[in-house]
Amino acid sequence: MKRGVLSTMALAGVLAWGTAAEACTRVLHVTKDKKQVITGRNMDWYVRYPTSFWKFPRGMRRTGLTAANPLTWVSRYGSVALIQTAEGQSATADGMNEKGLVANLLYLTETKYPERDPKIKGLASSIYLQYLLDNFATVAEAVAAIEKGDFQIVPVPIPGSEHLPTMHISLSDASGDSAVVEFLEGRTVIHHSPAYRIMTNSPTYEKQLALDAYWRQIGGDTFLPGTRRSADRFVRASYYEKMLPEPKNYREAVAGVMSVLRNTSSPFGDPDPNKPNISMTMWRTVDDQTHRILFYESTVAPNVIWIDLKRFDFSPGTPVRRLDAQDENLVGEVSGAFEKSEPVKFARPTP
Repeated sequence: MKRGVLSTMALAGVLAWGTAAEACTRVLHVTKDKKQVITGRNMDWYVRYPTSFWKFPRGMRRTGLTAANPLTWVSRYGSVALIQTAEGQSATADGMNEKGLVANLLYLTETKYPERDPKIKGLASSIYLQYLLDNFATVAEAVAAIEKGDFQIVPVPIPGSEHLPTMHISLSDASGDSAVVEFLEGRTVIHHSPAYRIMTNSPTYEKQLALDAYWRQIGGDTFLPGTRRSADRFVRASYYEKMLPEPKNYREAVAGVMSVLRNTSSPFGDPDPNKPNISMTMWRTVDDQTHRILFYESTVAPNVIWIDLKRFDFSPGTPVRRLDAQDENLVGEVSGAFEKSEPVKFARPTP
């Protein structure tokens, strides 16, 4: 766990950090009465990949997909994952399991993965989130497993690009616990606390926290930074999440988190594939971890749809099911629209 406050000189360097906007925003909100836990995220990227929902049962045998010494496991929990596919390669970008653990994948320029050590079990970045959803009910369980260092992340190149998927991961659970996992200078850095509710992209999370502390002294009622830069979005999301009123009903609780996400969204623009950190919002999810309901909104579709995980049978041996998230005819609760499917083929690291 990384804590502390940056020196004045270091903070000044952070405030002067770049002008580019980074992709994605994640917001965790726990109502004051502790009865409702909701995690929302914007997916910002420079190209709109085909995206589908996948229902996975317990008891699935999986592999970390590395050429040498892959991690293997059998899924303990069923989940609904949001998976993106390009050029036949798929990766879990978001999802919630039947215990209310939510995992989100976000972009981070500063990511530097460890050198591959074949003596350590390998886990492809394309299936990293799915491993977490398959195996853990709480943030504390997932963090404990990551800290052991029994497996190693191995990056899978972005389809059609020379870029590696420089990323970091957010985790939250039904209790309101939270963690941010980064891969920096070949090390895994974990920030674990229920207080870590907001996450965007660059700079690294320790510096994001310092920026947030600086803006709290200024006060959001006076001025808030308004650009698409991830540091600015972090500050706005942090301020507005704290300002959310106690909801009068369930609809207001979900809508409150959605309102913060829309405030930190990036409008359509002219994307640059050489700068994936300058992006526009493609879709957003709001995960109700208390009632196990996943809400989804595409920025090119007129409807918000939702999936009630309690309507699925996650028993071992039940079929894998899939739903095209781009289907503009979907309305309301859509668990019944999922169709049986062969298991998804996750992308493999380059040998």
